[in-house]
Amino acid sequence: MEIFERIAKRNDKRTESEIQADVRQFILSAPLNLHEDDVTNVLLESQTGDRRRIDVEVGSTVIEVKRDLRKGKVKPDAVEQLAGYVELRMNQTGLRYVGVLTDGTEWLCYDLVEGKLREVSTITVEPTAVDMEKFTVWLEGVLATAQNIAPTARNIELRLGAGSSSYQLDRATMASLYEQFKDSPTVQMKRTLWSRLLTSALGTAFEDTDDLFIEHTLLVNTAEIIAHAVLGLPVQSLNPAALLAGEKFDESGIHGVVEADFFDWIVEIDGGDVFVRTLAKRLARFEWSKVEQDVLKVLYESVIGTETRQRLGEYYTPDWLADIVVQETVTEPLNSRVLDAACGSGTFLFHAIRRYIVAAEAKGMTVGQLIDGVTEHVIGMDLHPVAVTLARVTYLLAIGRHRLIDPDRGTIHIPVYLGDSLQWQEQNTDLWTAGNLVIQTDDKKDLFGNKLSFPDALVDDAARFDELVNEMAKKAATRKPKSAVPSMNAVFQRLAIPDRFKPTIEATFETMCQLHDEGRDHIWGYYIRNLARPLWLSRPKNRVDVLVGNPPWLAYRKMTSDMQTSFRNMSEDRGLWAGGELSTHQDLSGLFAVRACELYLKVNGRFGLVLPNAAIDREHYTGFRSGYYGDGSGNAAIAFEPSWDLRRIRPHFFPRAASVVFGMREEHTRETRQGEGTWAGREMPVKAEIWSGGLSEPNMPWMEASKTLSRESGQVKYVGQLTKSPYHQAFAQGATFTPRMVFVVEEQPASSLGLPTGRKAIISSRSVQEKKPWKDVPSITGVVETEFLRPFFTGDNAYPFRLGDAQMAVLPCQKSGMLNKSQFDLHPGLSQWWERAEAIWLEKRSSDRLTLTQRLDYQSSLSKQFPIPQLRLVYNRAGMHLMAAKVKNKRAVIANGLYWASMETEAEADYLCAVMNAPVTTELVRPFMSYGKDERDIHKHVWEVPIPKYDPAIALHNRLSELGKRAEEIAAVFPIDPNLHFAATRRHIRAHLEATSEGQEIDELVFELLG
Repeated sequence: MEIFERIAKRNDKRTESEIQADVRQFILSAPLNLHEDDVTNVLLESQTGDRRRIDVEVGSTVIEVKRDLRKGKVKPDAVEQLAGYVELRMNQTGLRYVGVLTDGTEWLCYDLVEGKLREVSTITVEPTAVDMEKFTVWLEGVLATAQNIAPTARNIELRLGAGSSSYQLDRATMASLYEQFKDSPTVQMKRTLWSRLLTSALGTAFEDTDDLFIEHTLLVNTAEIIAHAVLGLPVQSLNPAALLAGEKFDESGIHGVVEADFFDWIVEIDGGDVFVRTLAKRLARFEWSKVEQDVLKVLYESVIGTETRQRLGEYYTPDWLADIVVQETVTEPLNSRVLDAACGSGTFLFHAIRRYIVAAEAKGMTVGQLIDGVTEHVIGMDLHPVAVTLARVTYLLAIGRHRLIDPDRGTIHIPVYLGDSLQWQEQNTDLWTAGNLVIQTDDKKDLFGNKLSFPDALVDDAARFDELVNEMAKKAATRKPKSAVPSMNAVFQRLAIPDRFKPTIEATFETMCQLHDEGRDHIWGYYIRNLARPLWLSRPKNRVDVLVGNPPWLAYRKMTSDMQTSFRNMSEDRGLWAGGELSTHQDLSGLFAVRACELYLKVNGRFGLVLPNAAIDREHYTGFRSGYYGDGSGNAAIAFEPSWDLRRIRPHFFPRAASVVFGMREEHTRETRQGEGTWAGREMPVKAEIWSGGLSEPNMPWMEASKTLSRESGQVKYVGQLTKSPYHQAFAQGATFTPRMVFVVEEQPASSLGLPTGRKAIISSRSVQEKKPWKDVPSITGVVETEFLRPFFTGDNAYPFRLGDAQMAVLPCQKSGMLNKSQFDLHPGLSQWWERAEAIWLEKRSSDRLTLTQRLDYQSSLSKQFPIPQLRLVYNRAGMHLMAAKVKNKRAVIANGLYWASMETEAEADYLCAVMNAPVTTELVRPFMSYGKDERDIHKHVWEVPIPKYDPAIALHNRLSELGKRAEEIAAVFPIDPNLHFAATRRHIRAHLEATSEGQEIDELVFELLG
């Protein structure tokens, strides 16, 4: 700590050599797994013959030390000097180097791009114990020297997550490589396949951006390297191409973990090998044999931002919840085949595997029997390629290294598949024709353009089928382009393929070779192997005993138009379509649950699925809760069991309240005692288990969570679904003051002669945001009657629960409303001002459609505000966060940065203020906001969230009203810095309120009200 204190505190009396010595000593004494010989000073001989010394070199990191980076040109000169060092060392060693520049307090990490340093990560420290811990993690991420790090959720997020220096370096390097080679045919093809698959899976919510492709690539590459590390393989010394192709797994007899996919483009470009080796070095620091939960979920959630995941309907399940759902549904693990048809990163799979292993070891099974058994009994699939890769690695982590390397185990096929669980395209098609599985690979964009057929009997044997497809893909990819199609006889003989199947396979193989000749690579082998398994699982003889998981909560409004059509048709066929305005509130989860049961669950099989809480009590899920789904559901019906209501658990682990729904599949009809047929299924009971309590963190083990959660019998209260809030019609947008300089004014000193009572000298108030032609127009000055000088509020002076200082505008309005033309002459000051304003408007306006008065009162936005009500509520038209405040000033008008409505009572205004300022309300509104980079347009989208009308008879409403009043009092004494941007002031007030007990209770109660 003493060394760190000296480093972190700038001191003009210290020399660079003293700081350098302390930096070197700290690196050696910190837990970075370094020895004296690892930290060196390197003397460089440049091409010009001058000799320069690198201050500190550690591994592949060059550190340059200065006394104070804030002074003069010290920093730019040092950056230029450091760039030369980094480039020279890269040329000398052939390794990827990074540069670090520091004065002890400020630390900056750079990578080299086209001869220039690019800043990728920074940290500024103070001489405290907390900062020393943060700095050690940051520095270790840059140096990547520690070993045997425990792979806990916290360590994964700190050292590999989006905020870590490790991630920032790797992300920046991969981005620069992609930018260099994004026009390469192989990169373009794989990016296109990725884009098309995710568009079909995720609808319009999917952002087809290079940034997301890069993030997905880095995640998958990371997971594939971790998979090798789980087996104890030396990931740093493996050939990068072989690493990402999974060759070591094939050699080890472990299939279906790492294979050629969308994301191995990195090893097909210059510089990719070095990148993968560096990434492997970082990942080798962890002791991957000691994983006790789905840690890859933590990594995914850290890298892929919260808003992106929410927009895609990706709500990854906490470990404690997945564990207890598996315990509840998988009562006989050794005799139950379990499927998660939307497995994500594999959280449910992890706990189902661990449950099987405990039972198998208790029965005395050998490792070989155990692994064969678990891979037959626990199966996953997902349509997201990143999720599938993560889930496969999670599957390995759940089995554990010591079992995977046990000599007793045989060949392993990891049963996690990339596939369309809902079978959108195949719902009305029999794909099993003439004894063959036929996969239509034509996506109507000439992606492949042919069908690929495989004999049904081969698909039944998962291991043989997978090996056959891998062999076909390998042979097609390695033959010389345009050459003769190679013989498959050796493969047929080795895999004992019956003669009657050979013509079908040879025809498919010829198609594969043709596709490879057209430069489309061999990635479709990946498609074939994965798409076949979901279709095979849906055959009655292959269905499973238990379904678990958390289906996607993809909103109807975020689906593509084609997906919306299919969703509606499939929902109508099953009686799930709510129709009308309720349709926009529907999401994929209910249909997914029913469809998964009809496709994959045996009759009398059980399921436990995490669904939105609306599934158990909202009107648009009425059809789902019925248990009977008409003739369009593959003769499936569900006998529901009591559900779990999780909305009262704190903190919230999803942005929307959640439930768990349980049930059993029944035949479509059952016989009565009289032998007559009747509809099957059992409506979801009103009886439910009500969960409550608090968690120290959302993602924790069940053993810990169970100590703080309570479960009580209760009943579900059905809620009629509001399609829009009743406040929707009450709010109107404020008036638009355009051009601003003729309306918005400031008071100026009167002349030495003074002014009569009731008048003020004013001048146009100018803004840097004015645009041409108005910004070039000279200001207007004049003396105007004070009754026409009105305070106004806009988005710039409104904050959560309070208003700032009002601005002033010249407006031709009296108490009753706007003046008519003949009344202007009665008020000479206003009349003169208006004449000048009109002259400017007539000269500069872009269209002669509107007069100045008509523009001011466009759509009655000003006149409808008169007479001004006693009490109004306003909220912001745009912004990253919704905010609301009361307006009591009876002279003030509302400008167009705000929406306003009259409030009946103070209690109602306090209630609505509390609801609208709650952070959870912003989260619920965001999916409805106009889609753009920052989702900033709020407008009346807020009323798509069914905020109920204030009812003084409801205790929850009254408590929110009380809290709103208290929050207003807290916000009123918060000091506002007039020099600070209004958005920053809003942020500070929000943070202040969220730290109070009142702010926290408001958010909890609003979640209960709306969740």
